[in-house]
Amino acid sequence: CVLMLIYPKNNKPHLILILRNSYKGVHSAQIGFPGGKVEDFDVSLEDTALRETFEEIGIDRKQITIVRQFTEIYIPPSNFKVFPFLGYSTEELTFIPDDREDFGIIEMPLSVLLDEKTLVTKTLSTSYMEEVGVPAFKFQEHYIWGATSQMLNELKEVIKKVL
Repeated sequence: CVLMLIYPKNNKPHLILILRNSYKGVHSAQIGFPGGKVEDFDVSLEDTALRETFEEIGIDRKQITIVRQFTEIYIPPSNFKVFPFLGYSTEELTFIPDDREDFGIIEMPLSVLLDEKTLVTKTLSTSYMEEVGVPAFKFQEHYIWGATSQMLNELKEVIKKVL
């Protein structure tokens, strides 16, 4: 379960992403949303997303309002089914990343997500594919691709419908 968290920064809506640490695994050094596996004590998928957000970036569930669940995504390389949730905070947030899981925090203005020039094709080689062009969102020096890109695209379409 992951959380797409929108919050104000400098009076503009932003979206938090995390840059994962490098490790032996298919999602090493990739950009994603805070989240993780369901534990036996989680009461719901939403609860998992909120708990993992606190564990990974230090934002308490009391600061977050969940809007709704988005489309679940199956990720073949890791054999995970991901359940994304959209949430927001009305206050500026101070992130406390978990050093064991996160290499960095990326705060992306929603205006960047909505800019059509942000969507590009990036040629990548990973542990499970070589030299393949994938759709990606480019923000600063970062390329956001894969399941996270799919979730961002769905979020972008939902936001465009309400604007």
